[in-house]
Amino acid sequence: MHNQKVALVTGANKGIGLQIAKELAARGFTVLVGSRDLGRGEAAAKTIAGDARALALDVTDAKSIAAAAEQIQNELGRLDVLVNNAAIAQVATPSMSFANTSFEEMLKAKRPSVGSVAEVRAVFETNVFGVIAVTQAMLPLLREAPAARIVNVSSEVGSLTKQTDPSYPYRSIQSISYVPSKTALNAITVAFANELETTHIKVNAACPGFTATDLNNFRGTRSVQEGAREPVRLALLGPDGPTGTFSNDDGAIPW
Repeated sequence: MHNQKVALVTGANKGIGLQIAKELAARGFTVLVGSRDLGRGEAAAKTIAGDARALALDVTDAKSIAAAAEQIQNELGRLDVLVNNAAIAQVATPSMSFANTSFEEMLKAKRPSVGSVAEVRAVFETNVFGVIAVTQAMLPLLREAPAARIVNVSSEVGSLTKQTDPSYPYRSIQSISYVPSKTALNAITVAFANELETTHIKVNAACPGFTATDLNNFRGTRSVQEGAREPVRLALLGPDGPTGTFSNDDGAIPW
């Protein structure tokens, strides 16, 4: 068995995921940089100081997930932290991409009254079903760790309490795909936390805030360093830390 703690971060070849990987590596973890494209994962791993290794992982592909779990078992024999970070906000097409569509126009196209059902399915495939599939595949390894942590990178916009508050500043983000996918992710977080509450595995959801990444065409107001702060904190929780929570830098977020 590998003698260092091991962390897997999905979607870690860029953005918040890459920053989370950097910070966990800096804290002594062997970090697996999950990436659909192995070449991009390898390039990202080279930018990380410490023990970082690219891992081919497409969270929407069952064979890819199974192969990743088998590789971790065979090469390292352990997994201590799983950060489910991989997510998409929309499916880019030639007629609907940030290259030729403004952020505001993109939001209008995602409204419940006009949003594509096919896109809702595609977003849920990554943001919801992908998290379930990866977590299930990695659980046998996580169960063997002395103090495993699962962190789901969610978003405050998935809070039903926030979305029903007229004063909520991001209530105008009415995407029928991305926003409900994060609500579903929160429910999945609670479901896993409840099942695993008698074990040493803690499961929590983190909101990184409106972080500037390609997910929002870099319109976010927070840096990736700020966005990674809460997911990293939850990944490093001690034995007295909570499970089944949803939080950001300022504390608990209502479901």
